[in-house]
Amino acid sequence: MSGTTAPLLDRIGVVLPIVQAPMAGVSTPTMAAAVSNAGGLGSIALGAAGVTEAAATIASVRDHTDRAFNVNLFVHPTPRVDREREARWLSWLAPQFAAFGAEPPAELRAIYPSFADDPAMLALLVEAAPPVVSFHFGLPPADTITALRGRGVLLLATATSVAEGQAIEAAGIDAIVAQGIEAGGHRGMFDPDAPDDALGTMTLTRLLVRATRLPVIAAGGIMDGAGIAAALDLGAVAAQLGTAFVGCPESAADEAYRAALTGPAAWHTVMTSLISGRPARALANRFTALDGRVGNHRPPDYPIAYDAGKALHAAARATGEQGFGAQWAGQGAPLVRSVPTADLIATLVAELSACRIGRNFSACDSQ
Repeated sequence: MSGTTAPLLDRIGVVLPIVQAPMAGVSTPTMAAAVSNAGGLGSIALGAAGVTEAAATIASVRDHTDRAFNVNLFVHPTPRVDREREARWLSWLAPQFAAFGAEPPAELRAIYPSFADDPAMLALLVEAAPPVVSFHFGLPPADTITALRGRGVLLLATATSVAEGQAIEAAGIDAIVAQGIEAGGHRGMFDPDAPDDALGTMTLTRLLVRATRLPVIAAGGIMDGAGIAAALDLGAVAAQLGTAFVGCPESAADEAYRAALTGPAAWHTVMTSLISGRPARALANRFTALDGRVGNHRPPDYPIAYDAGKALHAAARATGEQGFGAQWAGQGAPLVRSVPTADLIATLVAELSACRIGRNFSACDSQ
């Protein structure tokens, strides 16, 4: 059982069982540093960043904290270029662009590479040796894992199934992030075309605790101390929270995103592949509503489809329409709190303590 392994968090000096999720476009160096300075594990997302931006982001975190932090990379399969499929997708989206007086892009591109195809990013990470590196969408080659481990980097990887968790263990990764179907943002599935059992966070966490020897970090729908306590009770060593931090002032979320997160859409998150080409959970908006009209149309591979999604959002936003943004959020979104990151961590700790002592979820609520 993973709960009996050597303490994962002790290895990197993290005292709280709280991981701030690495949310591309939302998490910032100041947010990550605030979480780490408070005793948790802060994270930055570099999956959508180039090497120069990545180096500056890592340096910025280190300017704000001397504690451990996590750097996250996307390890998606190399996208298949299919110009005919991409043209059909743009043709289907054309009326949406026209509604905002815009034309769709003439051609789509893969807007950022997979970490598995980015030797320059690997070279940067080997040189910078951040305390923790995590992988989403899959695993890098064995020599990449060896190179990072050789620099003393602790490695995490996302699993959405037991099979993925077992693959993570076999690859020599240090811990599994168990991403339940409730989680906001992109599903970490290794193969987005494979059947998805859509396991919930608590079920997946318990299964991975029993089926692997690795420490498990529960992720998906966890917003407060009660959720953290539930994950720990099932054998997780920590809980990863993402949506809980989107409302913090250190977040890079824009005002429209923040407003949507505290409005009716928070109660109706949906899973969609339209925006980026991979399944992702978002607040219900005008973009996600297109799912009901997509029919047999299939978006291009991730992240080629994301090029179209970002262009449509830009065209809509230029006219004042904010309903085509990638407003990722988990099913716990109605529980979001718009407070500074350090205050949120303190509240989570207080709730967790009350819950663990009282053994009653009603005791976990902040007063």
